[in-house]
Formats: sequence, structure tokens, C-alpha cells
Amino acid sequence: MTSFTLAHLSDPHLAPMPRPRLRELAGKRMIGYVNWTRNRHKVHRREVIDTLVADLKAHRPDHIAVTGDLVNIALPAEISHAADWLHGVGPAADVTLVPGNHDAYVAGAAVHVARAWGDYMRGDDADAARFPFMRRRGPLTLIGVTTAVPTPPFRATGELGPAQVAALDTLLASLRDDNSFRVLLLHHPLQSAPHRHHARLTDSAALRALLQRHGVDLVLHGHDHRHAVAYVDGPATRIPVIGVPSASVAGGGHREPAAYNLLAIQRGDNGWHVEMTTRGLRHGAVAELRKDMLL
Repeated sequence: MTSFTLAHLSDPHLAPMPRPRLRELAGKRMIGYVNWTRNRHKVHRREVIDTLVADLKAHRPDHIAVTGDLVNIALPAEISHAADWLHGVGPAADVTLVPGNHDAYVAGAAVHVARAWGDYMRGDDADAARFPFMRRRGPLTLIGVTTAVPTPPFRATGELGPAQVAALDTLLASLRDDNSFRVLLLHHPLQSAPHRHHARLTDSAALRALLQRHGVDLVLHGHDHRHAVAYVDGPATRIPVIGVPSASVAGGGHREPAAYNLLAIQRGDNGWHVEMTTRGLRHGAVAELRKDMLL
């Protein structure tokens, strides 16, 4: 069987930021806007994400997964501009998106996100964006959940919540004997470093329990802006959990330069095989950084 290639990128934090109206800068948005104008606009560069996406599209993946944080402070104009960017990455049939905490920066942002990006977050049989959702593409079953919730200033935690955990429990149970390659997409990692306690997934234990009970074949996330390869327990084997850097960071200092992954997925005689090729910035150009056999 020919391998199916899934591309994964995350956290583009799209620039430039539209000029906000004064009334839009109440509360947490004011802090985020000041941070953007003083610091973050130097880190997240539009020319970097454009270069990365051009390289990704040149490799003609069969599908693209984007794991959130398209915007910065979830201004309505930011969300609208991000929809234009998504259309440039590919049509909704070829791109699957889950939102990040910056996409839900303040209460009410989720309504704008669902309206502007809903087709990219909609299950195959759904008429609107609802979580969890399921899409079948080739040998893959893509399962999208949202961990994006509004948080107080200086916090970036995520949460699935009891209702979504219960719905995901039912969905994963229905797929347990499925022959497809099951990929779970979310923004926050399953485990954060101690210094990232303010940005953790608060109900990670509940999600890990579901994965141990029902299993999936691969988990993809963003949020931490770094390469990450970890494994968690499934019902029979360990599940690879993969994170990528922000797709718009030029690098420098402690920041990992922008990168994305190409995952070549193929069923063999002894089960699924996954080879991951990481491509990212090196000396100002996009190059192959490494290859890893995940399964």
C-alpha cells in the first residue's frame, strides 16, 4: 500500500496584527496587545510562515493538520484575516484545524472562530463545527478536540471539560476495533514541564485515561513552540505524541526556529509504520532537519 502523508504545523501567530479599536482592548487583550507591540511582533514573522507553507505545499502532502494559535489576541479582524490564510493553505477538505488558547483569548472569541473557520473544524457528517469531530481521509481517521478556553491574564491553560471528555469517550470506544489509523489533534500537550504549569492542560489526566482505555495511533499538538516526541500508554502499545515549534519563528536565543513535520503513514505486515520527516528553517532557508521512525 502507498503511504499516506500527513503534514503537521502549528502556532503561526499570524502577523501583522490589525489595528484594534480602543473598545476591543479591554481586559486581557490590552496586556496581549502591549506584549505584541513590544516583543512578540519581532518573534512571529509573516515571511517565515509564508516560506514554510510554500515548502510544505511543494511536498504535496495528502492532508494537512494545523493545531491552533492562528491569531494572537483574537480580534475579530485577526480571525477574519486568518480565514484568508487558511484558504491559502488549502481547502477545508484538505486541511483539518483545531483551535488554540490564543484563538479563544477572550470570552466570545469562539463564536467568531466558528463562523470564520468552521469548515476546517467540521466532521464529515456535521453541518457545523462541534467537538469532538471526526474526519476520514484515506487510511486515516482524524479526531479533533478543542482545549481552547478563555483564561485570566498571564495564564494559558487549556481544558476539554466534562462534556467533551464524555463525548470523546464514546467516539473512541466506537473506533476501538476500527481498521483505520486514528490521529488525535489538540492544541495543548498531554504533559507540560513544571515551569509551564500556567499553560498546562488542566484535565490531562482524564484524557490520558481515555487513551489508555481506548487507544489511538498518534497524537499531534502544538502550544509549547518546540519539537517534542513523547509516548503515552495505550491499551496494548505506547502511543507517540508529537509537538512542533511555532511555524512563524525565525529563531534566535532560546526559541526553536519554525518547522513542520511530514508523517508518512503506511500499513505493513506487522501493523502501522510511521516515518516522520522534520523540515524547518536552517540558515534562513527551509531544509530537512531529521527523520524519525515513530512506529
